[in-house]
Amino acid sequence: MPRTKEQYEQMRIATREKIQAAAMQLFVQKGFGSTNVQDIADAAGISIGLLYRHYKSKEKLFNELVDFALAGMAQQMEYFESNEVSPKQAMDQFVHEIYNDMMTGEQFANLLILMQQSFLTGGGAAVNHVEVTRVSEQLFAATAKLIKRGQERGEFRSGNPDEMVLLFYSTIHGLAAMKMMLQHNFQMPSPVALTSFLYKEGE
Repeated sequence: MPRTKEQYEQMRIATREKIQAAAMQLFVQKGFGSTNVQDIADAAGISIGLLYRHYKSKEKLFNELVDFALAGMAQQMEYFESNEVSPKQAMDQFVHEIYNDMMTGEQFANLLILMQQSFLTGGGAAVNHVEVTRVSEQLFAATAKLIKRGQERGEFRSGNPDEMVLLFYSTIHGLAAMKMMLQHNFQMPSPVALTSFLYKEGE
């Protein structure tokens, strides 16, 4: 019985997801420059020809992964700016999502490291560094505004919001690197530990 269009589309999506997962793991472990297309195909369990049907080059694959990370950052920024919940509730939700992602898999940590590689190694010749910088700065600014609103409401500790943002994201990126380095010996700090410098005591 021939496959339906829906079945072919599901197969196409499943193959792309395998390629993306394999590429992300290799880019993080070996670096962009040391990873070749054959490595990715082997790790994904597919032929190199099938990989090329989905991605014409490893640069395009790398860029798509970076775009995925940027989309997540933009979505989080919009949530911080939406005022749907209190600043503390918004930060709590964000931190719990980070905690759960770090506890249950490697994708979030890999995405953070991939973003760092896009800056430090120039991975992906066509990566739009201007866009990466723009979205990153917007997320940092949105987080600083969230902290400032939380301070005005008496939910957050006093202090320079920009410095607090820098400390917060530096901690998250550092934890992503530690997770990759320590593997099974990694122990993710609790959400309370991650926000202890943000919230007033007793909050």
